[in-house]
Amino acid sequence: MTLLALAAVGKDYARVKPRGGRVRLVWDLLHERAAKDVFRALDGVSFAIERGESLGVIGENGAGKSTLLKIIAGVIKPTRGTVESNGRVGALLELGSGFHPEYTGLANIDLAAALLGLAPSEIAASRERIIDFAGLGEHIREPIKHYSSGMVVRLGFAVATALAPDILITDEVLAVGDESFQKKCIAWMERYLAEGGTLLFCSHSMFHVQKLCSHAMWLKDGCVERYGISADVTRDYLAYHEEKEARAKEGVPRARAESAGWYAVQRLALDADCVEQGADLTIDGEVYAPDDRAPVVVIGVVRADGTPVFGVTSDMDRVALRDAGDHRWMFRMTLTRLPLQPGRYAIRAHAADPEGVRVFDHVERTLTVRGETRELGLVHLRHRWHDEVER
Repeated sequence: MTLLALAAVGKDYARVKPRGGRVRLVWDLLHERAAKDVFRALDGVSFAIERGESLGVIGENGAGKSTLLKIIAGVIKPTRGTVESNGRVGALLELGSGFHPEYTGLANIDLAAALLGLAPSEIAASRERIIDFAGLGEHIREPIKHYSSGMVVRLGFAVATALAPDILITDEVLAVGDESFQKKCIAWMERYLAEGGTLLFCSHSMFHVQKLCSHAMWLKDGCVERYGISADVTRDYLAYHEEKEARAKEGVPRARAESAGWYAVQRLALDADCVEQGADLTIDGEVYAPDDRAPVVVIGVVRADGTPVFGVTSDMDRVALRDAGDHRWMFRMTLTRLPLQPGRYAIRAHAADPEGVRVFDHVERTLTVRGETRELGLVHLRHRWHDEVER
C-alpha cells in the first residue's frame, strides 16, 4: 500500500528586493499574481513510499531537504505538484519548538502531546513512559528555560515516542544529544520499523542512513540527483564530497605532461569502471619511451579525495614491459579479489625512466567499487571471530 506519493513537487520563495520590494510583493499577492523574482527551493521532486519502507533524505545544506519535509508534513504548501498521504503523519522537525519556557518539563509534556494531537487519555497513559525515555531525573520538574539544548531535545523526542504515526518524519533528530541518547533514539526507530512503521529520515550521517533506511534520495540544488538503494546512493554522495574536497585542495587540475622526449603514458584502460567488492580488475596500458629503452610503470590506487591506498612499480615486481615497437611498451596487470571498500577511487599510471628514478607523466581512470558493508576504512581485511575465547 502506498502511504505517500509526490508528483513533480516544487516550491518557490519570492525574493524581496530593497526600496519598495515588499510593497510590490504584497500588491502582486493581493491581485493573485505570481512573484516575478523567485528562488526555486524544490523542483520536480517525485517519489512514492510503501507501508513499512524507510527512506533517507540526504544532501548539502540548502539542497531543499527541510523544505521537502515541511511540505510532506503539511507545514507549508507546494508551489507546484501534488502530495498524496494515506496515513497519519508524525513529524519531528524541530524538537522542542512547541515548549513553553516558563513551564516545567512535566507541564510541557501535556502541552506538546496535545499539540501533536494526542487525546487526554492517551497523554495520561503515555506520561510515565515519556518521562522514563527522556531520562531527565528531577529536572523534569524544573522550567525548561533552565534546560540545555540537549535536554530539550531529549524531552522533545520522548514526547514524540508517544505517537503511533503511519509515517514518521525526522529532520536531524540525532544531531544534538549525547551518544547514549542517540543510541536510545536509534533503538526506538529500529523497533518502530520492525513493527511495520514507515520512516522518512533526514540526516547528514551516512552511517545512520545506511543503518535505518532501505532507500535513499539525494537532493542537490532542489532537484533529485539520485534515488535508489541507500548503500548505492550514500556511496555516490560520499564520493561526490571526496572529489569536491580534492578539487578544492588542488585548485587548478594538474595538466598531463606530454613534452617531447619524455617518457609518457599514452593509454590507460580498465576492463570495467564499476566492479563489485572482491572482484578482479585488469589494467591495460601503453607507455612511450623516447630512447626505446624499457621504461618503468608505476600503478597507484587512491580514494577520490586523493588518499593513497596502494602503489607498486613494475621493477619492484621484476616485470619487464612488452616491446610493441615504434617506441611503445605495453603492460597489463590484474588486481585480484579487490579488497577495496565500496566507494569512488582513481587508478593511476605513472611513466618513469628505466632506472625508476624520475617520474615524467601520469594519467588516471575513475573506478567505482560497489558493495554493502558497514565496515570502516579503505580496505576490507579478511577476518573471523572465534566462538570461544580462553581466559
